[in-house]
This record gives sequence, C-alpha cells and structure tokens, in this order.
Amino acid sequence: MNGSRPKQLQRALDFYGEELDQAVQLPERDFHDALLGLRPGDQLLELWRKQLTEWDFVDAPTWTDTEPRTDLRRTAVLDALGLDTDTRKVVNDLIPVAKDAAPVVIRQTRRDWYTPQSVSGRSCYWPAYASLLRAKGWGEPAVAGLDEASDRVVEMLADPSDEAAYQSRGLVVGYVQSGKTANFTGVIAKAVDSGYRLVIVLGGTLNLLRAQTQRRLDMELVGRENILRGAPDHESDYADDPAWPQGKFLTHGGLPSTRGGFDIVRMTTRDNDYKSLLQGIVALEFEKQEPALPLHDPRNLHRSSARLMVVKKNKTVLAKLVKDLSKIKTPLGEIPVLIIDDESDEASVNTSSPAKPDAERTAINEKISELLRMLPRAQYVGYTATPFANVFIDPSDTEDIFPKDFIISLPRPSGYMGVQDFHDLDLDIPPSERTFANSNEKAHVRDIVLSDEEDDSCLRQAMDMFVLTAAMKLFREAKGLGDGHFQHHTMLIHESVRTADHRELLALATRLWYDSSYTGAAGHARLRELFDTDLAPVSRARAAGEAVPADFDELAPFIGPAFMRIGGDNKPIIVVNGDRDIETGEADFDKRSIWKILVGGQKLARGFTVEGLTVTYYRRRTNNASTLMQMGRWFGFRPGYRDLVRLYLGREETMGAKEIDLYQAFEAICRDEEAFRAQLEQYARPVDGEAQITPAQVPPLVSQHLPWLKPTSPNKMFNARLVEIRSPGRWEEPTAYPMRSPQLRRNTELWAPIIDRLSAETVTLGHTLERPDGRLVTHSFPARTALAGHHELMAVLRQLDWSADQQFAPHLTYLEEIGRDPVQVDDWLIVAPQHMGTGKTVRLGKGDRRFSWFGRERRRGPLFGAVSEPKHRPALLRIAGALPGSGDPNADALTAERRGVLALFPLVEKKHQGEINPDGRLDAGKIVVAFAFAAPSTAKGRDDRVVRFTTVDSSRAGQAIVPSRED
Repeated sequence: MNGSRPKQLQRALDFYGEELDQAVQLPERDFHDALLGLRPGDQLLELWRKQLTEWDFVDAPTWTDTEPRTDLRRTAVLDALGLDTDTRKVVNDLIPVAKDAAPVVIRQTRRDWYTPQSVSGRSCYWPAYASLLRAKGWGEPAVAGLDEASDRVVEMLADPSDEAAYQSRGLVVGYVQSGKTANFTGVIAKAVDSGYRLVIVLGGTLNLLRAQTQRRLDMELVGRENILRGAPDHESDYADDPAWPQGKFLTHGGLPSTRGGFDIVRMTTRDNDYKSLLQGIVALEFEKQEPALPLHDPRNLHRSSARLMVVKKNKTVLAKLVKDLSKIKTPLGEIPVLIIDDESDEASVNTSSPAKPDAERTAINEKISELLRMLPRAQYVGYTATPFANVFIDPSDTEDIFPKDFIISLPRPSGYMGVQDFHDLDLDIPPSERTFANSNEKAHVRDIVLSDEEDDSCLRQAMDMFVLTAAMKLFREAKGLGDGHFQHHTMLIHESVRTADHRELLALATRLWYDSSYTGAAGHARLRELFDTDLAPVSRARAAGEAVPADFDELAPFIGPAFMRIGGDNKPIIVVNGDRDIETGEADFDKRSIWKILVGGQKLARGFTVEGLTVTYYRRRTNNASTLMQMGRWFGFRPGYRDLVRLYLGREETMGAKEIDLYQAFEAICRDEEAFRAQLEQYARPVDGEAQITPAQVPPLVSQHLPWLKPTSPNKMFNARLVEIRSPGRWEEPTAYPMRSPQLRRNTELWAPIIDRLSAETVTLGHTLERPDGRLVTHSFPARTALAGHHELMAVLRQLDWSADQQFAPHLTYLEEIGRDPVQVDDWLIVAPQHMGTGKTVRLGKGDRRFSWFGRERRRGPLFGAVSEPKHRPALLRIAGALPGSGDPNADALTAERRGVLALFPLVEKKHQGEINPDGRLDAGKIVVAFAFAAPSTAKGRDDRVVRFTTVDSSRAGQAIVPSRED
C-alpha cells in the first residue's frame, strides 16, 4: 500500500507469496477472509483505513478524474486495486467513504513524518478510543472524519524522535460546543502513540470545566486500568460516578504495559488539579531503558510511560508545575511535550498593550510562555471556536502563543445545531411567506418583549415550553426511543453575571413555577394553546421522523410525569454561579440525570456543556463578539429533539446610549465567522505547491459587522494589511460610505456623468434558480442600463471618498490590475435597479432625472448592512459570466465574455427620507450612491493567487481592520 496511487493488489500478493516461499499462493480470497475476521482497532484494518482515506480524499490525482469524497472515487480506487465484488463489499462495509467536508489547513511548512507506516505496530490508544466511539453509537463515517481531522493536527507537530528539537505552534478552530474535545482527545491518543510523553491540557479557567475535561479524557482515553493502577474499584476517584459501574469507562483488557504497550500516568484527577509533588517529584521522572541515550531516542521513547495532566488556567497552579519541572532529573530538552490549550482565546493571550514596551505579560500568558521556554520539544495547540484573539497576536512576539505554524478549521459536524440554524441568512423568501418549515427564525426563535421590568410573561411562556418539551421527550421515549434515552432535559436562564441578579431570578422563577398549575386546569389550558400554536406546528414541519402527538390530548398523560421529573424533589431550579449561599443543587451531568431549570452566568458561558439544553431564555449583553458567541450554550448536538429547541432572545434593548438587538448581533457574528472560514478555505488551496497565505497573514480576513461588537481587543489587530482581493465572478458590496455631507455630495457628483447615460426606459432582468427542494424560482427586476469603459469607470472609483479606505482599497487594486496588460475586462454594464411602482424616486445627475432610491440604515457604525437584495444578484452574476444562462433573453443578450457588472443603489437613510420633496428633490449631501459589483468571471489576474498582503508596523494598532484616512 505504500505509494501515491492504488495498484493491483493481486500482484502484490503474488510478489509477497514468492518472497515467502515459491510454492505459497496468496489469493485475494485470503485477503477477503482476513478482512472478515478483523475487529475494530486491529492494525491491519487501521492501516487500510488510513490508506483508503488518503486515496479517497486526495485532490486532483493523476490516476483518476473523479471527485474526492465520493462513491465514484472509491470505485476508482477499488478498480485500481483490482478487487472482486465480494471483497469490495467487505471493504466498503468496514471502511465506508467519509463524505463530510475536510478540515481546512493553513500552514507555514509541511513535515511529512506522520504516516500510516510511521506508527505501524505501535498504535494503542487511538484504536482503543475509536472503538469506544463506535460502541457509543458513532457511525463509521463519523469516526473516519475524526480520524482524518486529528491526523491533520498531528502531522503538523514535530516528529517526537527527531534529534533536532522544534516547537510547533498552531490553532484549531471549531464551532461552539461542536466536538472540539473529541478532536483533541484523538490528537492526544495519536500523539502518545507516536511518542509524545508529557501531555499538558489547559482545561479552562474554572474548576468545573477542568473537571469536566479530566473526566472525559479519563473515560475515553486513559481507561480503567491506568486509573486504578492495581487498586480496587472502590478506591477509584470515579467510584461515585454512575458511568463507572455501568462499564462506560474505556478498558484495555489489562494494564497496557503488560500487553506490549505503554501506560498513561495521571498527574491530576477529577477532583484534584495539579499539586506540588513530593519525594523528589518521582512521578514526573521519565524512565529510560537505555540510560546513555536521550529520552526522545526511539529505543527509550516507545518503552516509557506517558504523563497526562489536566490543569486549570490559574497562575498559582501553573507556577507549581513550572517549579516542579525545573527540578526533575530528566533533561527537559529530551521530553516530547504536547500542550493542548482548550478555549485558547480565554486567559492565554497576552493582553498587555504593545504600546507599553515595559509592560509585563499577563500572568497566565507568562506561565505558558515559561513552559514553552523550558520545554524545547513542546508543541502548543490551541483550540477555540472564537479565534480572533489568537490570530491577532503579534507574530513577531516569539514569547507569545501566535499559531505561527498552522491554523486548522474543522468542518461543521453532521447533526450540529449552530448559529446558522437559528437565522435565515440570505433567505430569498419574503417575510410574509416564511413558515415554520422554511424559516429557522420562525421555528426556533421567540422574542422577549417586555412591557416593563415587572413583566414576567415571556419567562412564564419559556418555562411552559420547557415543561411541554419535557412531556414531548417522555412521549417519544414511550413511542420507541426507549426509557432513559433523554438522560438530561434542561432550560437555561441567562440574564447577567451578577450573583445579586441570580438571587432575583431564582426568586422569580421559583414563584412562577409554583404559580403555574402545571398539573391543574389552568396550566393545561396554557400548555394546550402553546402546543397548538407553537410546538405542534413546528414539530410537524421539522420532526424529521420523530414521533409527534396527533393533538394535545395524546400528549397530556405525559405532562404530570414531566412535572415530577423536574420539580418532584421541590428543587426545580439550580443556580450555578459559585455563590454557595444560593446554589440550590449540583449541576454535575456526569453523576446524575438532570431535568432542571438552570440559572447562571459566567460559569455556564464558556466551555461548560449544558446537557439536554432545550429552552434558553437569554438577555445577557456584551460588547465583545467572542464572548457573545461563547455564551451560545444553545449550540450543539440535539439528537431526537432538534425540533423542540427554543431560544427566547432579547431583541432591541438599551445598552448605555445605544439600542442593541441580540438577534442581530448573533447574525452579524455568524456572517463574520462564515466569511472567515470561507476565506481560509479559499486561501488554503496551494498555488505552485506553495501556500497562498501563512498563519501570520490571517488577521485581515477578520471583519467586524457591528460597531459596538468588537471581534477582540484592538491592541491585537496590528500585524498585517490586506492590499488586494481578487474576486472574479463574485458579488462584492462595499459598505463603508462617508457620513459627512461634503463627501457624500462629492461622490454623487463623481457618479453624475455615468448616471446621465443610463437608459430612459427600463429593461427587466431575470434569472431562474433551482432551490434545494427542486423548485424553480425566478428572480427579476426592472433596471436602467448603460455601458461604460473600464478606464472610464476606474476614473470614478479612484476618486471616491470612504469612511474606511481600507475596505475598498484591496478591491480597487484588483480592478486596476485586470485593466492592465494583459487586459481582462473590456467594459462594464452599469445597472440601476428600479422599483416596480412609481414611488420612492429621487432626482440624480446633471440631467436631473428620477431614479428609484432604497431605504438602508448604517447598522455597523459607518458601515451599512447588505445594500442589494437577493433578487438583484442572479441576473447580474449571469451577465458577469458567473452563472449559466437560464433562458432570460435580456440577461443573455447583455452577457459578454470580458464584461463586468456594477449596480448603483441610491440610498436614503431613514432620518432623511422625510426631506424628499414631492418632485423627488433631496440635497445630494444626504444621498449615498452605493454600489455592488461583479468582475468578469474570467478576470483572474496575472497568476492564480487570489490575495496579496504587505507588512504593517506592529506598533500601529488597528490597521489590519480599519486604518485612518491620514495613513
């Protein structure tokens, strides 16, 4: 199998048969039978899994033109191997094609050391972990996806047995509550199998987060034998954990060192963080079978136990670890170390201002930096769902944790409910036609609208929904899911981080619970109405095969049992905030089944998984995008109850002097996040074998959509400037238009000559698209049009004023380039979309003609939101060559190979709309002539690169996002 392409298997079998004995025959049937006898985790199966996955996933191989991650690619692989029908079936059953998206990798260099052959015969912990996941119900495609994703991380690390020490630093970007822990558990398993012998997991800033991570690793990676170390079961620190006697902890069948493997020695336990060690800190000493050789020599490395510790991000705890490491006899330069930093954007990043060169590093960052200085073979891998603080670290700061070697973006997992599932991003269905079936917002989001501070009606309805969905879960268990399928059922109330507010919320929620009459007629009447108007219609549209009652009467018998599951112990509410005076119960999902309402703040805001979360009542405000995103505890996996999830969310509320909309804020973050990931994916494609960008050039990909919602601290946004974005055939909308009247008036005058050339008559431009459900939808609009030469248009674009030059400057550089030799654009179709009716017009240009205006607001400081509408884009993208024809004669007639499209949108903000005279006159200083454009789809520039950067002085904070006009 060792090679770059699949080759005839029978030839290889014949060759090895001759090597063994001239008379030995190794027919393919023997291989077929051997496969049938394999168990999950067997070395032969893992080798075949890795090799098949490599062939399945490789882009543009020379031996086939099939697309990667498809059944056709697998067929091509098996054809090349020459396997018969029976063997193919066995292979595909054992190793199905993983069709989920691949991780996106931005890397500085590539180190080809981690291959199936490099770990052959030594794998112990990864096969055991993969087998446990299968036993938990993970399908083969999910395991294969995790296998691939964790491979991408491990291969970025240094070879632990290399003579030369190298520190690799990287960042893995997942989604909030999307399985990042599973990924780094897989990475740790493969790393220790490969030779890493000290693993330090930085497990958050709170005890419960550290304990949660410790338990997960102990259960799924370390295993019973390594936990007990020969002690009886009752002495385990998990003796009181229900999963321990139920056999849910991994077992190796004996202490790994007695079975030809190596042990993992825990330096921390579920209840105990790292503590200073006694007796010469023997526990941290690494044994050497060959004392004269360094530990990293393979003859020592693979015969030594590994050490694992899960450490809270706390200055005192980390100081103890640093102190102990400095005392051990094993030379620190010999120890291959893996540092996993969970939630790496929290506490780990240095926040001392770079403007103060004498400022000390922040405490935790200093300790992490000290560990990296002490341990030359340490590999640092940060994990986060909110990466902006990490990528804004100054890459020239060698003491910091900037991901200089790699950034990996994990794919969105199947079955995951993320921010996209609560928003209707770019949905082209009019609001009046949106239903529970076609609108995520209508299905899952409910507004919190309060008449005054004493209004508790929204919270009461949220609690009613919590009881109703509890009954639905019991109903589904009775209809086939089985008793205990829903081990946890929770509601989260999150309004504040202040414990005083939690006291008030506890009192309010308790009063509402006991006044709600859930087992009486009044309560049932409210629940019936909520079932009929909300729960039932949503579930009928989105239950995806799960049981749904025909009517409320069929669900009613489950209301009482649901009420008892939640409040039968007279403790329906748990406060989780560290205040021992008011904490009313233990939110330990590992030790018991929890059907409760949780009231909390910061302890439940980051990293901590609220199991079974179905209803969220959220009003917490923050001015930081990363913090806000991490508070989205309603994101995650919702097997069997996805349709029941409800988010009660504060909409427009006052924060200081500003009106904020939390729903809009989450949508803005979602757009920023998806744009960031999409650009990473675009730039990850190598050109001529080299990466288009390195991790140091990532910060310009980060955007900010709301003025009050910063991505992260400004003093970390200073290390690069984006100078060109190439966008052939892509819709682009600059939005940073001036706010001052003189600049707006000047822009309007610059556009006047082109506006005057627009046709007096309108033409209808349309395009037909096929929706995912197979329906054909035609988007059309009337427009005035004109043709303009490229140089004529550029003369206007060069002179326009902006509130933030840097937003359009990278596009301008690209447009200038495609007009130079070799010229890739001949002309531009200028389009002014018009309304169907005759109203909403304003006079523009020297000719003083009427044009339709559009009402838009600046939603992000000086920046507008979307300027165009979904109906405008398809026909114009067709004209630019980005979409095939769909039969519209007008759009097809205007299409030319080297023609771009620019659409003009005169905008009038709400504050000026009442100033438009009946004859359409308005001061030009109150009109924003906005535009969107699509360059010709063939205008790719002079090479294949899609982005260029220049370096910015790291002392000039903020320029990576929005530099000042004077620069």
